[in-house]
Parts: sequence; C-alpha cells; structure tokens
Amino acid sequence: MGGHAASYNARMQIGRHRIDPGVILAPMAGVTDKPFRLLCKRLGAGLAVSEMTTSDPRFWHTAKSRHRMDHAGEPDPVSVQIAGTDPAVMAEAARFNVDHGAQLIDINMGCPAKKVCNTWAGSALMREPMLVARILEAVVQAVDVPVTLKIRTGWDAVNRNAPEIARIAEAAGIQALAVHGRTRDQQYTGVAEYDTIANIKSRLRIPVIANGDIDSPEKAAFVLRATGADAVMIGRAAQGRPWLLGQVAHFLQHGQRAPDPSLGEIRDILLGHLDHLHAFYGEFSGIRIARKHLGWYAKDRPENATFRAVVNRAQTADQQVRLTRDYFDALAAGVMPELCVAA
Repeated sequence: MGGHAASYNARMQIGRHRIDPGVILAPMAGVTDKPFRLLCKRLGAGLAVSEMTTSDPRFWHTAKSRHRMDHAGEPDPVSVQIAGTDPAVMAEAARFNVDHGAQLIDINMGCPAKKVCNTWAGSALMREPMLVARILEAVVQAVDVPVTLKIRTGWDAVNRNAPEIARIAEAAGIQALAVHGRTRDQQYTGVAEYDTIANIKSRLRIPVIANGDIDSPEKAAFVLRATGADAVMIGRAAQGRPWLLGQVAHFLQHGQRAPDPSLGEIRDILLGHLDHLHAFYGEFSGIRIARKHLGWYAKDRPENATFRAVVNRAQTADQQVRLTRDYFDALAAGVMPELCVAA
C-alpha cells in the first residue's frame, strides 16, 4: 500500500448535493464544531458533518446548542447530526435544524458512548429494529432535505445486524448510509471489519460510506477497494491533522501522495484555527476549547508534553497564540523551543 496506486472516483450524490471528493469528516462530539469543519473543508474535505446535536428541545437554546446550530458562512452542503429515541421528537429536531440552515440531516445510530447508549440513543438503537424504522420514517417525512444515517456493524459480536438495519434504512428513504466497521461493544478497540461493510454495499442501491481506522491515504484506497464503498469517512485520525482529508482526496484522484505540510504551513493552519476558536467562542471558552486541538497537533512533535503543559497555562488568547507561534518557529529553525509563559 505505498507509492503510486490506482486512482478512485470517490464521489457520490446525496439528493441534489454532489459530494466530491468522497472524503468526509466524521461527526465527533466536542471536535467537529464550526471552526474545525470549516478548516477541514478548506483543506480538501468533500463534506464535514456537525457534532451531534440533541433532539431534546429543552436544550436547543443553550449557548452550546446555539454554537452547534451556527452555520452562517459554512460551505454547502451543511450536514447536521441529530440523536434521540423518540420518532416525533427526532422529527421535530430535524425540522428545527433545517430551519436553522441544515441541508442534510444525519441520524446517529453509531455512537458507542455510554451516556448516549444508556438513553437508548446512538448505537443502542440497533437492538430495536422496529423503533429504528419508526424513527427513520418520521425524520424522512418531516423534512424536505436528504436524510442520512450512521450505524455500527451491530450491538456485539453475536448481533451483527447492520445488514438488516441497512435494508430498513433504504426502505425508509435514507439517502446515504455510513457504517463504522465495529460493533458497539468494541468501542474503538480491535480492528475495523470491512467485510461487513462490503456485504452491506452489495445489498443496497443507496451510497455507502466506509468508516473506521482510516488513518492514511493508502488505507483509504485499501478500504474503498475492500468494501466497494462510494466514499470514506475519517474521524479520530483527523484530530491534529485536518489536512489528512485533502491528502486522501489527492491520493484517491491521482494515485500518489501529496507532500505533508511544512512546519511553517502547520503553524499557519494552527494559528488560523486558534483565531477562529477565540472569535467563535469568545476568549475565555475559546482558549479552553483550543487546548485539546493544540495537544493533538503537537502529539507527534518533540517536547510535546512540555508544550502542552505550558500552552495549557495560557490565560489570554494573545498568550496562547504567541506560545504556539514561538514553538513552531523554533521547530522550523531546528532549535529546541524555549517554553515560558511570561506575559
């Protein structure tokens, strides 16, 4: 899986929306906020799905929900993920999000998090195929935009019922299906099982998106080959590497790797991301939300632990920006960064 490879036409149509390239940023709670989605789209993603929004109307007007529903200036198509267990409530949440700019509604039946599964949302729903059908039909009928679905291969190793759920989804009018190649009880451990995704793809007419363990351009090409999927979805591997999606798209189209960004380019990407986080959330929250992104960006770098310890002490946006710029400038100059947090 290296060097030159065959090129792939990874693109697809979801309703009136052409997803090209077919390289999609997965919805990740606390990660795929508007600043990160915009960054990944600018760097080459064909679609970036919002972090999960609640279907509970009691929480729609909190500051967190208002930020999650802010799509002003976001490139088309805007895809918003909703989660919940009640068909009528989910339908209303879909309508509310479409009224606030969503052009695609994605339903979460793939999240393995306990706090989601314990309320029977996320991948826990896969245990209830009849309820799945009612939720999907209610949401599809509620809105005039395409509805997509994200699932896992099943609840556990004995209950790999993704093919059954996939057939229900297609019959309900779902227009694209993303499959994470793990069962709910695997969480993110083990190895993604692409044969189940291939099985689902062979049975459906709607586009299928392969998700799970795609962490390089070569792996993306391998997964498309192994599954026959129409597109790939990348989640955790994009944390700290938002340019990965564009690199995957380039490799799929041209059959060769695009170069990694230089330290100077990474610095500029990161400083732009910090500025957007500070502006979007305000200085106090923006500084804190930026910390995990800074940690991910630096995780493969020398002095990573020291950098995180210092940058996490920054109390102002200016300090955070200066420390980050100085760190990458020192790396680019080939000297060990001087890490101090003086104002």
